[in-house]
Amino acid sequence: MVISHTFSVAATWEGGRRGEVAAEDIRPPIHFSTPPEFKVDPGYWTPEHLLLAAIASCYVATFYALAESKLRFLGLETLVEGTVGKTDGKMQFTSIVLKPTVHIARHEDGELANLVMAKAEEGCLIARSLACPVHLEPLVRPAEEVLAR
Repeated sequence: MVISHTFSVAATWEGGRRGEVAAEDIRPPIHFSTPPEFKVDPGYWTPEHLLLAAIASCYVATFYALAESKLRFLGLETLVEGTVGKTDGKMQFTSIVLKPTVHIARHEDGELANLVMAKAEEGCLIARSLACPVHLEPLVRPAEEVLAR
């Protein structure tokens, strides 16, 4: 049995290199522009940031789905960094680094936390759908380490 889902968004031009993306029944819409590196006003979401946000949010949701019944964790923060460069004369993402940090309640859960982080990266639909490589740099922080700060 084939399962498929369709998602849609609409983009509207607002002038210059700026616009808005929206999806039905989702608020607020997102105003975007090209990056300041391409001579546009700073302060807007860019398509590049939206792609990285899609990876980060997919990873967080996937991690939670995998961890909720197996791992007692106190928090998860995920930083995603993407590098854009020219390949074959065309600008594209050349690499993406996914840097999740999970805060665990018990030190002995460190190995399980690392396993769940790796499985979340493998299971992240958005990351799996990209042409460029996505590298995982996980960090586990036991509660006592966090509290000692």
